[in-house]
Amino acid sequence: MTSSNSYKQTPDSADNPVVSGVKKYKWWLLIAFPAWVLIGFFAAQALVVGVWQLLYQLGAPLGQISQSLANAILATILYIVALLFVIGLPLLTKKIRISRAELGLVKLPTWTDIIITPAGLIVYVILSSVLMLLLTNIFPWINIKEVQDVGFSNLSQRYEFILAFATLVVVAPVAEELLFRGYLFGKLKKHVPIWAAILVTSIIFGAVHGQWALAIDTFALSIILCLLRQTTGSLWPSILLHITKNAIAYYILFINPTFLTTLGK
Repeated sequence: MTSSNSYKQTPDSADNPVVSGVKKYKWWLLIAFPAWVLIGFFAAQALVVGVWQLLYQLGAPLGQISQSLANAILATILYIVALLFVIGLPLLTKKIRISRAELGLVKLPTWTDIIITPAGLIVYVILSSVLMLLLTNIFPWINIKEVQDVGFSNLSQRYEFILAFATLVVVAPVAEELLFRGYLFGKLKKHVPIWAAILVTSIIFGAVHGQWALAIDTFALSIILCLLRQTTGSLWPSILLHITKNAIAYYILFINPTFLTTLGK
């Protein structure tokens, strides 16, 4: 028989022991984990861009590469380095592992993951619209018509469209989901309440996108992505929804730029 004052064991009791029925959260990790992700992301960006510029200064024929190809290469390497930095460095230096369960990659995508994507997209659009309307009324200086710089412009050749699609619709969503809903949210939700993990993950995700209108939209997107990750126990619905959202944006930006202006006609 155990004492009434002993720990009550739960699946995550090693991280958050429950003492006398009260779960002890590690609130300081709401700063530590996001800070680590931001450091890794921006350090990777500085490293990749710095090495690229150094090679150029040393005479590497980088100027002969088209802008679209250069952007695709830089973006892909940036995401790889960021993931290696954020996830790999703690493993190498302190043997801090992150399991497939923490990342939400314990299984392959299911039909449920695929079917739930359109529902998630609808909820995201509604939430984003409501937040945008509310916040632009409170802060009228927010420019909702500000154009996002996605790194690709004036595409003319077929290979340029393919590179833009691969980078924006495949590489970016997969890498960002691994980094934010996989690593960051996966770590936070073990140590703090789910609502706090969702809120902080979404704030950080919106912040790294820079522009105010875009930050609001990606904050709303992240809320839904985190909820999908939490309710399904898998990262795949988040990845699929993120890919779908970026594919729609790609279509509007590069395939049919007049889509939004003609929508109401």
